[in-house]
Amino acid sequence: MNKVITISRQYGSGGREIGAKLAAKLGIPFYDNEIITRAAKESGFAEAAFENAESKATNSLLYSIAMGMNSYGNQELGFSHLSLDDRIYLAQSDVIRKVAAEGPCVIVGRCADYILKDMKNVVNVFIWADVAFRIQRAIEVDHLSPNKAQENILKIDKRRANYYNYHASEKWGRAENYHLAIKSNAIGIDNCVDCIIEFINHS
Repeated sequence: MNKVITISRQYGSGGREIGAKLAAKLGIPFYDNEIITRAAKESGFAEAAFENAESKATNSLLYSIAMGMNSYGNQELGFSHLSLDDRIYLAQSDVIRKVAAEGPCVIVGRCADYILKDMKNVVNVFIWADVAFRIQRAIEVDHLSPNKAQENILKIDKRRANYYNYHASEKWGRAENYHLAIKSNAIGIDNCVDCIIEFINHS
C-alpha cells in the first residue's frame, strides 16, 4: 500500500477516529495535531497560532478580510505582504507536503486533500453522517450537553467549510473534491475503515 489518505469530515461523524483506526490497521503514520506541532517547530510560530487560524474561520466574508483576501494567491506580492495567518497556512502546507513525501500516511483535515492535489498517490475521503448520530457522538465522545452538541455541529462545520473554501478556492464537502464519501452512521466506524481499505486496494 503506497497511498497517502486524507480524511475530511463533518464534526461528530467519527472522521478522526476512522482515520486513526485506518492508520493503525495499515501500519502507517497518522497525522492530526502532529501537523501543528511539526509546523510550529519548523516555522518558529507558536502552536496556538495554528489553532487560532482555523478558529477565526466563522464567516466567509469577514474571514477573507481578516486573512488578507487570499494574498498568497498573488505571487507578485511576495511573502512579505502575507498576513500572519496566510504564512501559518503556508507553513502548515509545507509540513503536509513533507509528511506525504516521506511515505504512506493518513492526514486528517487541514485542507490536505487540496494541498496534495497534484500528487498521484493520494486518496481523498470525506466522512459525513446524520445530525442525530453526530449529536450523540458529541455527547458521548466530547461530553457535551445536547444543546451544546447541536451548537458545535453548526459552528465547527461552518468554520471548517469557511477555512477550506478560502484556502482551497473550492467547496468543502463537494463530492467532486473526493475519491470516496462515506456515511459513517450507515455502516459504522469500523466498517468505514474496512471500506476505505477495500477502496484503496482497488484504486
